[in-house]
Amino acid sequence: MHVQEWLETVPAVAVYALVGVVIGLESLGIPLPGEIILVSSALLASQHGDIDPVVLGACATAGAIIGDSIGYAIGRKGGRPMLAWLGAKFPRHFSEAHIATAERSFQKWGMWAVFFGRFVALLRIFAGPLAGVLRMPYWKFLIANVLGGIVWAGGTTAVIYYVGIVAESWLKRFSWLGLVAAVLIGVTSMLVLKRKAKKAAPEPVAAAD
Repeated sequence: MHVQEWLETVPAVAVYALVGVVIGLESLGIPLPGEIILVSSALLASQHGDIDPVVLGACATAGAIIGDSIGYAIGRKGGRPMLAWLGAKFPRHFSEAHIATAERSFQKWGMWAVFFGRFVALLRIFAGPLAGVLRMPYWKFLIANVLGGIVWAGGTTAVIYYVGIVAESWLKRFSWLGLVAAVLIGVTSMLVLKRKAKKAAPEPVAAAD
C-alpha cells in the first residue's frame, strides 16, 4: 500500500503525531523516511479538509527541532564511540565514508552545515549527533537547528500543500474540459453522420401520371 493511501485510513491526530515522531527520530539519527511522510501528509492535506496544514507544519517543525536537539545531546555525551555504534547498527547510512564526508562538511561550513543539512537526506540524519560529537557550541547549533527546522519542515509543508491544491484545481478543470470536448465531439460526429446518411439515401422516385 502506498504511504498516502495508508495515511488516508488514519485520523488527522494520528497523522500529526506520526509526522512529528518520524521526523524527530530521523533528526535524532535513526534513518527513517521523514521527508516522504511529510510530503505525503502535506499532499493529503491539500485533498482533505480534515488535516490542517498549519498544524501539520508545526508538528513537523517541532519534531525536527526536538529530534536534532536530542541527537546533539546524545552525540555530545557519547562522542565517537556513539558513531561507531551507529555504524554497526546502520552500516548503510553511518559508514566511515559517510561520517568522513559529513564531518568535512561540518568543519568547513559550521552552522550552515546544520541549516542546509535539513535539505540533504544524509546530513539530515547526521546533523544533530555529529554536531554534538564535534562539540559545536550549543547556541550556534540551536540557531541553525531552529531556523533550518522552520524553513525545511514549514516550507516543505506549504509548498507541497499549495502545489497539491493547484494540481487538484487543474485536474478538475481538465475533467470539465474533457467532458465538454467529449460532448462537442459527439454532437459533431452525429451531425456529420446525419449529413452523410442524407447524401447517401436514394432520392424518392416521382410517381407516374
